[in-house]
Amino acid sequence: MKAFVKQMRSPPLSFLQTTASLFMAGFALLSSFWCEGKQKVPKPLCSPVKHQNCIPVPGVANATNIHFSWETGDDRFVFPTFHTGLFLICEENIYKDAWEEKCRGFYTLTPGSEVAMMWFSVTLEILYVALLMISCSLLSVQLCIRTFCPSTQRCGQLLNAFAALSTVLGGGDTI
Repeated sequence: MKAFVKQMRSPPLSFLQTTASLFMAGFALLSSFWCEGKQKVPKPLCSPVKHQNCIPVPGVANATNIHFSWETGDDRFVFPTFHTGLFLICEENIYKDAWEEKCRGFYTLTPGSEVAMMWFSVTLEILYVALLMISCSLLSVQLCIRTFCPSTQRCGQLLNAFAALSTVLGGGDTI
């Protein structure tokens, strides 16, 4: 049992977990797929580039005799897909018949009163990744010291403590 506990607290395992956490945090930071789904949007008016799945307008797309749309309930809506991340928001373009994705930066959709909070969140997310990088580099130095200079165990333990501290400050878990 003691050997199992010693292996679970080993620096290589801690380094592996921190590295995996760093890669996942970096991928999540750069991904635009934090949230994806469909949204309920009223159908757009028909236009020269949009003839399907739209509300008819007299004079466009052979709709000269149409004066009233009989669609009710969900028939009046389209359900375009979207996906969003920290830096990018992408949605299906409903104003053209051909499928097209329209992407915008996150800062263009943030209301003026919320800009400070948005930048605070972005800064904290980047700080989290930076602290994970510091922790990962300290653990790799500890592994190098442990491999090449096994007599300096105290120095390795100090590096491990600092790595644990930076991981905890970043909000991650340590062993």
